[in-house]
Amino acid sequence: MSHVFPRHTKSPPPRAQRGDGAYLIDADGNRYLDGSGGAAVSCLGHSDPDVIAAIKAQVDEMPFAHTGFFTSAPAESLADRLIAHAPRGLEKVYFVSGGSEAMEAALKLARQYYLEIGQPGRHRFIARRQSYHGNTLGALATGGNEWRRAPFAPMLIETSHIAPCYEYRDRDAGETPEAYGRRVADELEAEIMRIGPDSVIGFVAEPVVGATAGAVPPVPGYFKRIREICDRHDILLILDEVMCGMGRTGTLFACEQDGVRPDIVTIAKGLGAGYQPIGAMLCTADIYGAVETGSGLFQHGHTYMGHPTACAAADTVVHKLTEGGLTARAATMGETLAAALEDAFGQHPHVGDIRGRGMFRGLEIVADRATKAPFPPERAVHREIKRACFEAGLICYPMGGTIDGRRGDHVLLAPPFILDAAQVDELVSKLQAALAEVLGK
Repeated sequence: MSHVFPRHTKSPPPRAQRGDGAYLIDADGNRYLDGSGGAAVSCLGHSDPDVIAAIKAQVDEMPFAHTGFFTSAPAESLADRLIAHAPRGLEKVYFVSGGSEAMEAALKLARQYYLEIGQPGRHRFIARRQSYHGNTLGALATGGNEWRRAPFAPMLIETSHIAPCYEYRDRDAGETPEAYGRRVADELEAEIMRIGPDSVIGFVAEPVVGATAGAVPPVPGYFKRIREICDRHDILLILDEVMCGMGRTGTLFACEQDGVRPDIVTIAKGLGAGYQPIGAMLCTADIYGAVETGSGLFQHGHTYMGHPTACAAADTVVHKLTEGGLTARAATMGETLAAALEDAFGQHPHVGDIRGRGMFRGLEIVADRATKAPFPPERAVHREIKRACFEAGLICYPMGGTIDGRRGDHVLLAPPFILDAAQVDELVSKLQAALAEVLGK
């Protein structure tokens, strides 16, 4: 009997034994193509020799030093590398151990910023429905994933949620993508005015929505309009790139493709590529300066923040994503993957939408392609697809509640950037077989 507390007590998973490039191998020798990078984590696959060597070298030299006493060479190098490639205006990096921690740090820093500049009345965040920002209480409150929020609702801070930018479901017939984007972006201004501009800290959003809705990109101009509204009301734009960042969408930071500058951005997952737990929050010089010239102390912290071994691993990962060309490869192979998905599922009666950017792609599963009607939630189509894919030797990331937290199903794909054309074909053919088993075609 295992003493490990699993994610689901009624379906214990097999034991992973070994990694081999884009594959994981279980204790019985079964090979699984990692079509989702776990949860959009393993961008370099599971056996990168350079990252492994960096971890070993750092452990030999110094595995850990608490940031209450020291900085470290890996943390300094990684921060320099990230800022060199970050959107304009971002100047400081705060290292943590994962995405939820990064979001908690972002929310708390945003609040403290307004305290430091003498605006203590600002205490509200605005975010979007069908978003996901993490599982700690502050991040969970900000997120719009209703299934995850519901059990803990009495414990969550008050947050406003406006419409997502979800073109497949919500753009009106005859409405241009640009007009639709402006319409839903303007909900932010309406909500700011409703609750009072002087009470709002910031707007939180994923540039490309991940787990909750399945690789949903914004329409052109949406985030530029959001930035204008934030600037007009002096509120912060906080972008959550925990899942969609670090090359996943074909640029190192996902927001680069929308031409916007965040005040705070969070990253994790692909930052460490799964080799070490690490996340980070990046902020502007203005935000940092308010703390530096004010109290001097960010009233936050974690034991393992700035962990030297984790930073050494991530420094090598980011080097490979930038100078090593793997972000460019994600863009190229992402187009190969998109074309293969379109060929296989573009006319599938139960695939309503194929979307995403780079190596971050989603398929929305529908009962009726013409009407976009979803399958009944009780059928749990996403669970059946996950099972069928796994049995076929493919790891993917299906989810339910795509439309409103209860209805709708999608499959999220976020494979390693090292995939070759043959592995793209393997991924698509195994997904085809799984959908045929579950949906009858």
